[in-house]
Order: sequence, then C-alpha cells, then structure tokens
Amino acid sequence: MSRVADPRRADRRRADRRGGDRRGGEASRLRHPSSFRAPEANRSNALHSGAWWLWALGLAVAASRTTNPLLLGLLVGVAGYVVAARRTAAPWARSYGAFVKLALAVILIRLLFSVALGSPVPGSHLLVTLPELPLPDWAAGIRIGGRVTAEQLAFALYDGAKLATLLICVGAANALANPARLLKSLPGALYEAGVAVVVAMTFAPNMVADVVRLRTARRLRGRPTGGVKAVLQIGLPVLEGALERSVAIAASMDARGYGRTAEVPPAVRHTTSVLTLGGLLGVAAGSYGLLAARGAGYGVPLLAVGLAAAVAGLWLGGRRSVRTRYRPDRWGVRAWLVAGSGAAVAALMIRAGGTDPAALHPGVVPLVAPTLPLWPAAGALIGLLPAFVAPVPAPPPPREPTP
Repeated sequence: MSRVADPRRADRRRADRRGGDRRGGEASRLRHPSSFRAPEANRSNALHSGAWWLWALGLAVAASRTTNPLLLGLLVGVAGYVVAARRTAAPWARSYGAFVKLALAVILIRLLFSVALGSPVPGSHLLVTLPELPLPDWAAGIRIGGRVTAEQLAFALYDGAKLATLLICVGAANALANPARLLKSLPGALYEAGVAVVVAMTFAPNMVADVVRLRTARRLRGRPTGGVKAVLQIGLPVLEGALERSVAIAASMDARGYGRTAEVPPAVRHTTSVLTLGGLLGVAAGSYGLLAARGAGYGVPLLAVGLAAAVAGLWLGGRRSVRTRYRPDRWGVRAWLVAGSGAAVAALMIRAGGTDPAALHPGVVPLVAPTLPLWPAAGALIGLLPAFVAPVPAPPPPREPTP
C-alpha cells in the first residue's frame, strides 16, 4: 500500500532544511577568524573609558585648528559614525543627540548675532540692509543693524561651525564612555574630587534620560510635548530630577568611604601638591598653546612637562589611598589603538596647519569656495578606527509584548 505524502509536512521539512543550512552557514562564519573585526563587549573586555575621551579630545583639537567647513563636516561625520557603531543602550548614550542639537543652536545664534550686531569683516556682496540703531560716541565700533554681507555671514558660519564641532566631539565622548567606570579609574590623588566629578559627569546624561521619561509620560496622558508651555513645564522637573539623582550617587559613594585617605609624611603631601598643581598648570598652558593658532611651538614642550609633573604628583598622591579596586579596567591594545587614532588625527591636522594654512582656513575676503585638502582629510578618516577595533556593544534585550 503506497503512502500518500502530506504536502504540509514536506514544506516543513524543506523549511527546516533551509534553516539548518542557514544556521550552519552562520556558525561557519562565526568560527572563521576573519569574519568579524572586534569581539562582543562584555565586562572583561570592555574598552577603557579614558580611551574614548582621549579619542574625542584628539578630534576636538583637530577641529580647533581649522575653519574649513568641509573638514569640520568630515570630523562630525567621523564622530557620528563611531557613535552609531559603538554606542550602547545605556541612558548616558542618549546624550549625543542633545549635543548635536546644541551645536546647531550655537551655529544659529552665531549667525543671528552677526546679522544683528554686525561684523568687522568687510564685504562687497551686499545681501540686505537692516535699519540701523544710532548709538552714542562711547559705543564706537558697535552697531545694531546696518549692512549684511555674504562675507560676514560666511565668517560667522565658519566660526560657529568650529565651536559646534567641538561640542559634538565632547558629546561623542559622553555617549561612548561609561562615567561610572571612568570615575573608578581615577588616580588615588583625585579621590577627594571624585564626588564633584561624578555629579558633573552624570548630570547631563541623567537630564537627557529625564526628558525622555517625562515626554513619554505626558504623551501617554494626552498632553502636548512640544511648544513653549510644554518646555517650561518639563524644564524644572528635569533639572531637579537630574540633580537629585547625581547628588544621590555622590552621597552613596561618600557613605561607602569613597575618598578615604591614609596618613603620609608632610613632605610627601607638599611635594604631591606642588607637582600636581604645577603639572595641571603646565597641561592647561600647553593645551592652550595647541588650540591657539600660533602656539604649537611652545604648546608641545609645556604639555609634555606638565604631563610628566602631573603623573609624578598623582603617583605620589596615590600612596594616600587605602581603597582597593574591584575588577579594574585594563588598558589593552584596543584602548591604545582608539586613543592613538584621536592623537594621530590631532597631530596630522596640526602639521597641516603649519605646512598649508590656507587650505585649513579658507578666506572670506575675497569670498571663495572652500576646497577639501586631501591629506588632512585622509588624516581625519583615521578617527574611524574605533568603529572597527572597539568591542561591539551587546544588543539590548528584547522588549516584552504589551498585552
């Protein structure tokens, strides 16, 4: 007696066979060492938070050395791509969008100030003439209204874009670096300032999380989430809640003995204070020299001497610490690559500013279209290295369906 084949059972067998082949192909790709560039992030191989800050500061230094909008846009794209590729689902990771909006607001405000208060940049391409308010003689050099030229708007746009890029780089560091793990990695000499640091570093991420939570609650209640009235009603609870959560974290740290120190000889304390304070002043002066247009000659030596003195002071100050670290973060090869990519971008941009300053600072009088210099642009692309070497963040857990 012949058996009649069930078409549904045959379809299921074919589907199972295709699924097995697909799973086998995925397993073989995962087993192949060249199928991925970085492992999935976990507690043991998490990237050091300081590496993210050094990478972002390197991009910020590069942005401070140019007013070319094409290079600034390239740096913004590099930071945004790395954030999109390596951002986790943590609450502080949502702060990047707030920094981008703040950067756009900075550009808009800079343009409005240029239109309303004028600019010292002369121009021949007149766009519009606004009514000018007469001012007394003691306010010479200041005007309200008057001529608006394309040259002054271009100068304001370049200047505002540079500041906006700096804000976006800082926002990328806030979105990628875990503030709690960064605070845990502070040297022992800075434990007294740890409470203030944790309040400052967790305020902005907590504020962004509170904004999302309050807007969701208002939307569920049928209340508007946009407009001036809604912003005024949300603003005060957001600021109060973010500050309370940050202070609560600091209070819990203080209650657990964070910053407790041991007795050391007075000579060691005085030497630590002198080295740390002098080193920090040297770092500040050297950083200002690097950010200034003509200070690269004295900025690098001051920065190196300041860093050496600060490291020596922090090492001596660490003798006062009596607290042990649970699972300290390791500074491995991936952290060196991430931090080194930011430093390479900054070094190449500083070098380009010394060899071809006209390409990094396009002129506005006469008004010319900016061009993209090739090797500074290629140097900016080195900042994409963290998107390939940093551990891949774990996917967020699936949400349970709402009944």
